[in-house]
Amino acid sequence: MTETTTTVPVADGSLDVRVNGAGAPALVFVHYWGGSADTWTGVLDHLPPGQATVRYDQRGWGTSRALPGPYHLDRLADDLARVVETCVPGPYVLVGHSMGGKASLLLAARRPAGPAGLVLVAPAPPQPPAAVTEEYRQGLAHAYDSPETVAHALDQVLTATPLSGTVRATAVRDSLAAAGDEARLEWPLRGIARDITSAARDIDIPVAVLAGERDVVEPPHVLRDHLLPHLPGATLTTVPAVGHLLPLEAPGAVAAALTEFVAGLGS
Repeated sequence: MTETTTTVPVADGSLDVRVNGAGAPALVFVHYWGGSADTWTGVLDHLPPGQATVRYDQRGWGTSRALPGPYHLDRLADDLARVVETCVPGPYVLVGHSMGGKASLLLAARRPAGPAGLVLVAPAPPQPPAAVTEEYRQGLAHAYDSPETVAHALDQVLTATPLSGTVRATAVRDSLAAAGDEARLEWPLRGIARDITSAARDIDIPVAVLAGERDVVEPPHVLRDHLLPHLPGATLTTVPAVGHLLPLEAPGAVAAALTEFVAGLGS
């Protein structure tokens, strides 16, 4: 099937949501801070033919730059709820990367109708680790100031393997595509440090977590200490040799994990 675009009404505007495939459960992708729907293109290319997928640019980023704030996690979860209500007629699996993982956690904690599972890809944990200090957050806030700072973030922090020219160019474009300071700074200054452990404990669906072996943003040991204790029954899989941008560095591994997770839901 050919991917189509659906306009989804949300607070103060609308989102352009890209929908493909059929059947259930659909995979609903939620990108990282500085990402876009295109973050998932390589993953989609490795999924089984016909797998239903849903992806979009989050409020304040990419094609959703016209949407006004607030850009906090609750509003992102509200937008995600409208996307699934509008675009997914049956069961679905939330697939959230980094910031998108934290927004997906918040939606899953509301226990809406429809979610069959949750896959967290290098997620920001519900309990911020001690390393997320004010100094750390102030430094992070400048990661996307310019093409030069984005290049440094990609090469020195976010990845552990080289990105192809096209993938890298897309990542740079996306990182610079915030609506403005309010959208760009909400996550590093506030969202990353928000403690949502009480919400995480309300999640009652299967959860799988993917970590990059060489991720310095959300290392596997941080996820073991600050996420797994709040999600009893969640599984953690470490993808060898890669960093924080798993969907860009190891799209085949992410797609294989998703396919295995979906298959397990039916067993």
